[in-house]
Amino acid sequence: MKILLLTLATGIGATVAMDIWSLLAKALFGLSAPRFDWVGRWLAHMRYGRFWHIRIADAAPIRGEQPLGWSVHYLTGVLFAGLLPLLAGPGWFDRPTLGPALLIGVATVAAPFLIMQPAMGAGLAARHTANPGNARWQSLLNHTVFGIGLFVSAWIAKTLTGY
Repeated sequence: MKILLLTLATGIGATVAMDIWSLLAKALFGLSAPRFDWVGRWLAHMRYGRFWHIRIADAAPIRGEQPLGWSVHYLTGVLFAGLLPLLAGPGWFDRPTLGPALLIGVATVAAPFLIMQPAMGAGLAARHTANPGNARWQSLLNHTVFGIGLFVSAWIAKTLTGY
């Protein structure tokens, strides 16, 4: 139960950190924020047998795509946080360290590069976007912030829960 609670809190906290970073990056540097409505649209189209899109922006909008996309975004953050006790050991939550959290955070960039971007029409590692280098850098930065968020959130969760 302890590990489940800490995983949940850590995953949510790290995902919030990533979302706050996205808002700051948009305000300070003009970077575009991730489109979780498009994630929801992509997932919702799967029930109709459509898993790949030429351009997700051109796919028919689906009612509820935005809450679906945001929900899956947070669920994914929790699932990725669940990799910490599996890969670093269940004792990681007793003394969180930056290394495993950052490694997992950076490694999670594989999900958008290899699955989501190709399936939504952006190509492998965003190669079909207007500026692939910028899109790749932004994804890597977001997932690095997620990794730092895993570390910080684990410490906060451990401190607040007393575990």
